[in-house]
Amino acid sequence: MNRVLDWVALLGRGLLAVCRGTGQLTLFGAQGLSHVVRPPFYLRNFLRAFIEIAYFSLPVVALTAVFTGMVLALQSSTGLARFSAEGAVASLVVLSVTRELGPVLAGLMVAGRVGAAMAAEIGTMRVTDQIDALTTLATNPMKYLVAPRLLAGVLAMPLLVVVADILGVLGGFIIATLKLGYNPKIYLANTVQFMQTQDVLSGLAKAAVFGLLITLLGCFHGYRSKGGAQGVGAATTSAVVAASVLILAFDYVLTELFFAR
Repeated sequence: MNRVLDWVALLGRGLLAVCRGTGQLTLFGAQGLSHVVRPPFYLRNFLRAFIEIAYFSLPVVALTAVFTGMVLALQSSTGLARFSAEGAVASLVVLSVTRELGPVLAGLMVAGRVGAAMAAEIGTMRVTDQIDALTTLATNPMKYLVAPRLLAGVLAMPLLVVVADILGVLGGFIIATLKLGYNPKIYLANTVQFMQTQDVLSGLAKAAVFGLLITLLGCFHGYRSKGGAQGVGAATTSAVVAASVLILAFDYVLTELFFAR
């Protein structure tokens, strides 16, 4: 009986911890977003975060998208050949990249790079009392550190996904025409025919949400870090893991909203 009660107590403590963390993250995000639309605005901090996300993340996102499109074309051609439906490769590639793989893979790559960097930077500022110094200097840390990063994430991620979509489709085109022997004109015609505005816009909407999640979790875990270098490392790990999991979870939720009938 005592063992059963111990398991129930452990489950209750875990559930309470999840609820407490969710509430703290929600309040932190609401506070950060409220400062996005209220002056003063720190344009330099926004531009720095925007360049960090959009420009310096471009190589890893581009490489991921190109090779994903290549692999997708190769695998889909092999699978569809069993049903004599090789002509559907172009439509499968463009739909998969624009709806799912472009935003999701770009989000995961940016979470591993930018989310970790933000958590480490803000966490270091927390454990070295630089955030307290900002408060002492009458500067709101949420407005100075968090709000510019949240706005930059929401605006930069869709741009990265546009590049990922283009390069992903291009990777599929390269493999389909050079390796699999597809006619380039027919492949491009099928790609244009099956690409719909809703598919692209849904991917860009997902990208904006993912950008918000990545920057929010990076700032949240960094802002709450404690315990010196070890605490900063734990905050960095937590930010990347939480952002990756939430990207996949919100991907399902947003797909349900956009495409459920």
